[in-house]
Amino acid sequence: MSGVWVFKNGVVRLENPGDCHISSTTGHRKVLVHVPSNEVITCYANLERKLYSLGWERYYDDPQFLQYHKRSTTHLISLPIDFNRFKSMHMYDIVVKNRNEFEVRDM
Repeated sequence: MSGVWVFKNGVVRLENPGDCHISSTTGHRKVLVHVPSNEVITCYANLERKLYSLGWERYYDDPQFLQYHKRSTTHLISLPIDFNRFKSMHMYDIVVKNRNEFEVRDM
């Protein structure tokens, strides 16, 4: 079991810093950066424009998620509808499926 034990308000709980974009141990926020333009992705509209330019298409199979599919691959990117729930695991999924186009950085 990995993570950090946090004691707050008389309660101890295990937090996994890799599960969210704000690390409880360092307080650093992770951001997704489009490498060619050095632009920090701050909303889904910006991300969608970048993904469309890379050949990704919106996939409307599940209304609970924003999903993108690339015809030339079997890859599917699934994101929460609410950008505030966009976590580092989603960012790394985008990075892995779009090599040399995106990076995850500490803010």
